[in-house]
Amino acid sequence: MKLHIKYDINICCKMILQERLDKLQLPYTITGLGEVEIKGTVPTDQYDELETSLKKYGIEIIDNPKNVFIQKIKDAIVEMVYLEEAPPTTKVSAHLAKKLNKSYGYISKTFSEVTYTSLQNFIILQRIERAKQEIIEGKESLSEITMKLNLALRDIIWVA
Repeated sequence: MKLHIKYDINICCKMILQERLDKLQLPYTITGLGEVEIKGTVPTDQYDELETSLKKYGIEIIDNPKNVFIQKIKDAIVEMVYLEEAPPTTKVSAHLAKKLNKSYGYISKTFSEVTYTSLQNFIILQRIERAKQEIIEGKESLSEITMKLNLALRDIIWVA
Protein backbone atom coordinates (compact mmCIF):
# COMPACT_ATOMS: atom_id res chain seq x y z
CA MET A 1 0.00 0.00 0.00
CA LYS A 2 1.33 3.39 -0.94
CA LEU A 3 0.30 6.49 1.00
CA HIS A 4 0.56 9.95 -0.51
CA ILE A 5 1.21 12.47 2.21
CA LYS A 6 0.92 16.23 2.11
CA TYR A 7 2.76 18.15 4.78
CA ASP A 8 3.86 21.68 5.57
CA ILE A 9 7.60 21.67 6.20
CA ASN A 10 7.40 24.91 8.19
CA ILE A 11 4.86 23.46 10.62
CA CYS A 12 6.88 20.24 10.91
CA CYS A 13 10.08 22.09 11.77
CA LYS A 14 8.30 24.36 14.23
CA MET A 15 6.79 21.36 16.03
CA ILE A 16 10.15 19.58 16.20
CA LEU A 17 11.81 22.71 17.60
CA GLN A 18 9.10 23.12 20.21
CA GLU A 19 9.32 19.48 21.28
CA ARG A 20 13.11 19.53 21.57
CA LEU A 21 13.26 22.88 23.41
CA ASP A 22 10.43 21.87 25.76
CA LYS A 23 12.21 18.58 26.51
CA LEU A 24 15.30 20.54 27.58
CA GLN A 25 13.08 22.95 29.54
CA LEU A 26 14.61 25.96 27.83
CA PRO A 27 12.56 29.16 27.88
CA TYR A 28 12.19 30.27 24.25
CA THR A 29 10.19 32.21 21.71
CA ILE A 30 9.99 31.25 18.06
CA THR A 31 10.47 34.67 16.53
CA GLY A 32 10.13 33.82 12.88
CA LEU A 33 10.88 31.39 10.13
CA GLY A 34 14.16 29.76 11.14
CA GLU A 35 14.67 31.89 14.26
CA VAL A 36 14.36 30.99 17.91
CA GLU A 37 15.21 33.31 20.77
CA ILE A 38 16.28 31.50 23.91
CA LYS A 39 16.05 33.53 27.08
CA GLY A 40 19.34 33.56 28.92
CA THR A 41 22.37 31.45 28.18
CA VAL A 42 22.28 27.77 27.33
CA PRO A 43 24.70 25.49 29.19
CA THR A 44 27.12 23.71 26.84
CA ASP A 45 25.73 20.26 27.59
CA GLN A 46 22.16 21.36 26.78
CA TYR A 47 23.34 23.15 23.63
CA ASP A 48 25.12 20.00 22.46
CA GLU A 49 22.08 17.85 23.24
CA LEU A 50 19.81 20.26 21.35
CA GLU A 51 22.16 20.35 18.38
CA THR A 52 22.41 16.55 18.27
CA SER A 53 18.66 15.98 18.61
CA LEU A 54 17.87 18.51 15.85
CA LYS A 55 20.44 17.01 13.45
CA LYS A 56 18.49 13.77 13.60
CA TYR A 57 15.67 15.64 11.78
CA GLY A 58 17.97 17.46 9.36
CA ILE A 59 17.74 20.71 11.31
CA GLU A 60 21.00 22.51 11.88
CA ILE A 61 21.92 25.33 14.25
CA ILE A 62 23.72 28.00 12.25
CA ASP A 63 26.33 30.10 14.05
CA ASN A 64 28.37 31.60 11.18
CA PRO A 65 27.03 35.15 10.46
CA LYS A 66 27.34 34.74 6.68
CA ASN A 67 25.47 31.43 6.79
CA VAL A 68 22.82 33.01 9.01
CA PHE A 69 22.32 35.68 6.33
CA ILE A 70 22.11 33.04 3.58
CA GLN A 71 19.47 31.19 5.59
CA LYS A 72 17.51 34.45 5.98
CA ILE A 73 17.62 34.88 2.19
CA LYS A 74 16.38 31.32 1.67
CA ASP A 75 13.66 31.76 4.29
CA ALA A 76 12.49 35.00 2.64
CA ILE A 77 12.28 33.23 -0.72
CA VAL A 78 10.48 30.20 0.71
CA GLU A 79 8.06 32.51 2.51
CA MET A 80 7.48 34.43 -0.72
CA VAL A 81 6.90 31.26 -2.77
CA TYR A 82 5.01 29.08 -0.28
CA LEU A 83 3.30 31.31 2.25
CA GLU A 84 2.08 34.21 0.15
CA GLU A 85 -1.01 33.60 -1.96
CA ALA A 86 0.37 35.49 -4.95
CA PRO A 87 3.82 36.68 -6.02
CA PRO A 88 4.83 40.10 -4.67
CA THR A 89 3.51 43.02 -6.67
CA THR A 90 7.02 44.48 -6.79
CA LYS A 91 10.01 42.89 -8.48
CA VAL A 92 11.53 40.01 -6.53
CA SER A 93 14.76 41.99 -6.23
CA ALA A 94 12.95 44.93 -4.58
CA HIS A 95 10.93 42.58 -2.38
CA LEU A 96 14.06 40.82 -1.05
CA ALA A 97 15.99 44.08 -0.63
CA LYS A 98 13.17 45.54 1.45
CA LYS A 99 12.60 42.39 3.48
CA LEU A 100 16.31 41.87 4.28
CA ASN A 101 17.23 45.56 4.48
CA LYS A 102 20.19 45.11 2.11
CA SER A 103 20.80 45.99 -1.52
CA TYR A 104 19.80 43.31 -4.00
CA GLY A 105 23.33 43.35 -5.44
CA TYR A 106 24.77 42.49 -2.03
CA ILE A 107 22.12 39.81 -1.44
CA SER A 108 22.70 38.20 -4.84
CA LYS A 109 26.50 38.35 -4.66
CA THR A 110 26.66 36.93 -1.13
CA PHE A 111 24.20 34.15 -1.99
CA SER A 112 26.22 33.12 -5.04
CA GLU A 113 29.54 33.21 -3.16
CA VAL A 114 28.31 30.96 -0.37
CA THR A 115 25.98 28.57 -2.21
CA TYR A 116 27.75 28.39 -5.60
CA THR A 117 24.44 28.93 -7.38
CA SER A 118 22.59 32.03 -8.47
CA LEU A 119 19.81 33.54 -6.44
CA GLN A 120 17.58 33.49 -9.53
CA ASN A 121 18.17 29.75 -9.94
CA PHE A 122 17.21 29.12 -6.32
CA ILE A 123 14.01 31.16 -6.75
CA ILE A 124 13.05 29.25 -9.91
CA LEU A 125 13.70 25.90 -8.20
CA GLN A 126 11.48 26.90 -5.27
CA ARG A 127 8.71 27.99 -7.63
CA ILE A 128 8.95 24.71 -9.53
CA GLU A 129 8.71 22.72 -6.28
CA ARG A 130 5.62 24.72 -5.32
CA ALA A 131 4.16 24.14 -8.80
CA LYS A 132 4.69 20.39 -8.41
CA GLN A 133 2.74 20.49 -5.14
CA GLU A 134 -0.04 22.46 -6.78
CA ILE A 135 -0.20 19.98 -9.69
CA ILE A 136 -0.46 17.04 -7.29
CA GLU A 137 -3.29 18.77 -5.42
CA GLY A 138 -5.05 19.24 -8.76
CA LYS A 139 -7.15 22.22 -7.66
CA GLU A 140 -5.95 24.54 -10.44
CA SER A 141 -5.04 24.26 -14.09
CA LEU A 142 -1.43 24.49 -15.27
CA SER A 143 -2.15 27.97 -16.63
CA GLU A 144 -3.51 29.14 -13.27
CA ILE A 145 -0.49 27.71 -11.45
CA THR A 146 1.99 29.38 -13.81
CA MET A 147 0.24 32.73 -13.43
CA LYS A 148 0.11 32.40 -9.63
CA LEU A 149 3.80 31.48 -9.35
CA ASN A 150 5.03 33.68 -12.19
CA LEU A 151 6.52 30.70 -14.06
CA ALA A 152 6.70 29.89 -17.72
CA LEU A 153 4.42 27.01 -18.67
CA ARG A 154 7.40 25.24 -20.27
CA ASP A 155 9.11 25.14 -16.83
CA ILE A 156 6.20 23.20 -15.31
CA ILE A 157 5.70 20.88 -18.29
CA TRP A 158 9.41 20.04 -18.24
CA VAL A 159 9.23 19.11 -14.55
CA ALA A 160 5.86 17.35 -14.64
